[in-house]
Amino acid sequence: MGNALRFLFVKCSKTTTATGDSDSLEPPYRPTVSGVSAFAHDLFNFEITSQVPEGLSQHVVSSRKAQANWYGKLLQAWREAKPPPKTPEMVAMLVIETLNRHQKADVEGLLEFYGLPNPSINVGIYPRMRTRLPEPVLFEMHTLPVDGNTVPDGDGINVYVSTVDPRESSIVPRDVLIAADQRSKARAKKNYDKADELRQKIIESGYQVINLQNEQILARKYRIRLRGIDAPENSMPYGEEAKQELINLVHGKCLRVLVYGEDRYGRCVADVYCDGIFVQEVMLKKGLAWHYAAYDQRIELATWEREARAKRIGLWASSNPEKPWEWRKDRREAVGSVQHKIT
Repeated sequence: MGNALRFLFVKCSKTTTATGDSDSLEPPYRPTVSGVSAFAHDLFNFEITSQVPEGLSQHVVSSRKAQANWYGKLLQAWREAKPPPKTPEMVAMLVIETLNRHQKADVEGLLEFYGLPNPSINVGIYPRMRTRLPEPVLFEMHTLPVDGNTVPDGDGINVYVSTVDPRESSIVPRDVLIAADQRSKARAKKNYDKADELRQKIIESGYQVINLQNEQILARKYRIRLRGIDAPENSMPYGEEAKQELINLVHGKCLRVLVYGEDRYGRCVADVYCDGIFVQEVMLKKGLAWHYAAYDQRIELATWEREARAKRIGLWASSNPEKPWEWRKDRREAVGSVQHKIT
């Protein structure tokens, strides 16, 4: 780790122009190149001394103790980055990704301190650094903070993803962008009836304008179906308990969502992580969901269900709990029978 930082520090310090004349390098290039070097130098210094750089407090609002916490996280992130970031943009993204949950003023102040580019995006909705995804995963999402009131049951979540995200920004319908712009102008003129009308148009298109940190964020709505588990329906025993546990897990949190496909209801079938915690694992271990083996044969899911069964916790307190897929089938058949009699 130390060698990698020393190498980058030396490499970035020896800046040259395209012609190789280091003396001819003029602003604005010098600040950003030296910023990468300074950042690497300060991480190297922190690794040895646990001290944050002098002067940083003039750019950020948090205490030096908090700053030390940041540098510990940044040092770990640098260790895990392969290859280590070598450009101002890459370093800025590492800072943004690592300090995603910290105050906006602190993140922007840190970028300013090193002369690194600032995307001017809210903390909590910065585009994430792209990593290679497992082969079955179609795409990855990072959500805005989840509103627990939008959780429908124990295995579903409604989430919003900022359209600032590179993947989202390329697929926003033009009429949604126009409506969002017109709504902003209507609000500025205090024409709230018009603004509400435009907001409804945005919602009907599958988007929403969300107030986050006193800024209006255009975001796309996704309905998520937790992959590999099946929780009791709300009206079943332990259905409400499962729903409440899921709310407790995700409310107010930004989620990492790995999407594997789409079900027949248009929901994204996905693995969901909250603060590094695998949500499906929690639901299974607490006995609030079944392993949905018909659609997912992962051994670990079966193991977590088996452990909960052995402990007789959650729905396994019952000797023979009804399976939610059988419960749904019975309800469909009952409805079909009634409709047949009517016709």
